[in-house]
Amino acid sequence: MLKKAIWLPIVLFAAAAPAATVELKGKASVTGTILAEKRDQIVIDIGYTVLVIPRSQVSKLLTDNDAKAMAIAIPPTPAPAADPLAPLSRAAADTAPAQGFYKISSVSPREKAVRELVEDLGEAVVQVRTPAGLGSGFFINADGYLMTNFHVTEGEIQISVEVYHLKEGQLTRTSYKQVKIIALNKFADLALLHIEDKGAPRFASVVLGDADQLAVGESVFAIGSPMGLERTVTQGIVSTKTREFEGTLYLQTTAQINPGNSGGPLFNLRGEVVGVTNMKITFGEGLGFAIPIEAVKYFLNHRESFAYDNDNPISPYRYLDPPNRTNQNRAE
Repeated sequence: MLKKAIWLPIVLFAAAAPAATVELKGKASVTGTILAEKRDQIVIDIGYTVLVIPRSQVSKLLTDNDAKAMAIAIPPTPAPAADPLAPLSRAAADTAPAQGFYKISSVSPREKAVRELVEDLGEAVVQVRTPAGLGSGFFINADGYLMTNFHVTEGEIQISVEVYHLKEGQLTRTSYKQVKIIALNKFADLALLHIEDKGAPRFASVVLGDADQLAVGESVFAIGSPMGLERTVTQGIVSTKTREFEGTLYLQTTAQINPGNSGGPLFNLRGEVVGVTNMKITFGEGLGFAIPIEAVKYFLNHRESFAYDNDNPISPYRYLDPPNRTNQNRAE
């Protein structure tokens, strides 16, 4: 599946706005003119575009005032309390595993070659099919729960999942037809599915990483089914962690992303999922994009809020009609 990316020129004017360098987590930095500083984000003009950077991704803000650099430290997100019964902070609760529903690394695993990682992770990556097309996905736990993009399943209820099980050193293809939609978030382009076929085995699953720790230039790779070519592996680097489209930040990568990759995992060289591939710029090469894994963790931790509505299968949202001002005036 493919979502078109549209670039819109933005022109903003500011008088005597301060120049600044925003240091990001992961050793990257952005230099430009500060347009606005808000409680949860910084708006900076870098010349050819305007970036909206969440405070959670900023480690330090360096401003230039009368040729004197002034460092303003930004406090890190509070860590969870040591007492297991103590409540987590809101930021920690949003990214902590929801009662073991998905896996995160307690210690950072060592880096491996892509060839080794593909052998380790191949079973956990699947192909998602609907009457309208196909996409990719990946298991987040052994019970058959898997992630994909919303646009892969949009408007569909007949979904099948192709899984490749490793048996005696060989991968065998199995198709599962009883696939239930658990939760959808149209605006984040995320969908949670569950395989409910009788006799379904335990499934190999992935470990979710931390996109905030990625560095620009770091190697990543994607596994998916571009153009229906299942189990295709593409490798590249992280081009930027702060590419903004329609108010949302995406990971940009040179790993080739094509229709059919949508919903598949983007891995780092430690075998952790750091993003969900979901779109590319159609008139260029090496311009792929992925949803940062932090958005996926938030979606999974709040999946009950995004629960699929069986009474309204076309859309998980119910919109209310706006008040009609004309009718109100007539009533008066």
